[in-house]
Amino acid sequence: MNEFHVLSRLLIAAAAGALIGIEREYRGHPAGLRTHLLVCVGSALIMITNIYLCGEYVSGTDVTRMAAQIVSGIGFIGAGTIIRSGANIRGLTTAATLWISAAIGIAAGAGFVSALIYATVIVAVGLTLLRPVSNFLSKNNKHYHQDPSD
Repeated sequence: MNEFHVLSRLLIAAAAGALIGIEREYRGHPAGLRTHLLVCVGSALIMITNIYLCGEYVSGTDVTRMAAQIVSGIGFIGAGTIIRSGANIRGLTTAATLWISAAIGIAAGAGFVSALIYATVIVAVGLTLLRPVSNFLSKNNKHYHQDPSD
C-alpha cells in the first residue's frame, strides 16, 4: 500500500465521519462533528496499520481480529453517550452513529470504498429523513419512550 492509498483512505474516512457528525452536531448532541470524524479516521488508521503490519511482517495472520477489537472498544465510547432518566433513554442514536462511524472507518481502512459510501449515505438519509417518522411515533405511542431530541 503506497502513501496515496493511505492518504486517500484516511481522507474518505474523515469525510464520511464528518458527514455523520454534522447532523449530530446540528442537533446539539455531545458527540458531534469532531467525535465522529475522529472515530472514523481512528478506525481507518487502525485497519490500515493492521493491513500493513500483516503484509510486511507477519504472514498468515487474521486481519479481521483488529476490526473486532475496534467494534468492542467503540462500545465503551457509545455507552458514555447513553443516559437513562426514568423511562426515558437518551443518546441511543448517537451511540449507534458512533458505532456505524467505526464500521465505516474499518471499511475505509480496508479499501472497501463502495460499502463505506453506501453506508454513509444510508446513515445520513436515515438520520435526516426518518426523524419526522420517529417523532410522530414517539408522540402517538404511549409505550414508545425515546426522547424526540435524540
